Amino acid sequence: MRDLSSNLLEWYDVHARPMPWRTPPAEKKAGVKPDPYRIWLSEVMLQQTTVAAVKDYFNRFTTRWPTVASLAAADDGDVMGEWAGLGYYARARNLLKCARVITDEHSGVFPDDHATLLTLPGIGPYTAAAISSIAFDLRRVVVDGNVERVMSRLYDIHAPLPASKLELTAKAEHLTPNQRTGDYAQAVMDLGATICTPKSPACGICPWHEPCKARKAGTAPDLPKKTPKRPKPIRHGTVYLGRRTDGAWLLERRPDKGLLGGMLGWPGSDWIDVTTPRPIGTPPTPADWKTEESEVRHTFTHFHLLLTVMTATVEDDEQLLFLGHNDFRPSDLPTVMRKAFDLIQK
Repeated sequence: MRDLSSNLLEWYDVHARPMPWRTPPAEKKAGVKPDPYRIWLSEVMLQQTTVAAVKDYFNRFTTRWPTVASLAAADDGDVMGEWAGLGYYARARNLLKCARVITDEHSGVFPDDHATLLTLPGIGPYTAAAISSIAFDLRRVVVDGNVERVMSRLYDIHAPLPASKLELTAKAEHLTPNQRTGDYAQAVMDLGATICTPKSPACGICPWHEPCKARKAGTAPDLPKKTPKRPKPIRHGTVYLGRRTDGAWLLERRPDKGLLGGMLGWPGSDWIDVTTPRPIGTPPTPADWKTEESEVRHTFTHFHLLLTVMTATVEDDEQLLFLGHNDFRPSDLPTVMRKAFDLIQK
């Protein structure tokens, strides 16, 4: 097992992917330590999100809020606006909570022990393990989808996910070395992302080519096995895009709990399962509301959404939230709400 880990680290020293949050192996060997703030921020952003999607968000966040203290002092609306489009908005709310706990209760310094990390808002077992390993070189096993795929192929494990997760984690733990654990964790993830890919793995150039049992058995492209998912239901709803004559847009701040929590959005109905699509809900204010011919289609983790879009010129109302034309930024909207805006622009 030490030989496997050493071989992978030698490969990583040459082939490590450049990441804006990563300290390259050569710099670590020269004494440069990873920044726990950047590791934490990247791990939260990467939850159920691709590296390609995260990079620009990460760069904007760290340019605007370069330290955990500056993030803790940020306005909630500004942070939610910068997060717009990245999805899973509870992450952004927990990001602010965690930054404020670290600033107020830990003097702005990230705890360097796994147990304390687990007590922080928004940090679960995976994120705590990743921070412990990558930021502080503590021996913690880090298992994401890439690691599960690599382990399933290395050991030719055919039990389907998610039932095989414990077995795959045990294999990953067995391989984790006592030294350079952070580099090793990133090396396995890089291996899965660049060589041991879901389709057409490049087995010929893999540093674990020889010991890989699935390669020898010819089963690598079929692994990992996964239990079939249930079909996603379709939900329907209505959004109301209202605008005053001076160009101000009618918006609402969604409740903190629930989908798109804390985000700006258009007033609208609940999203419900119905057999026949139709306008649902009550307009936020009386006006000559017109139904757009096209609808918004969006997919969340657990369901597909079809939204009827209604538009109108509306009167001013002190009870409602309006943003002036110069203050409104479509980029502050979550993706599904931005789709509605883009639809009426066409």
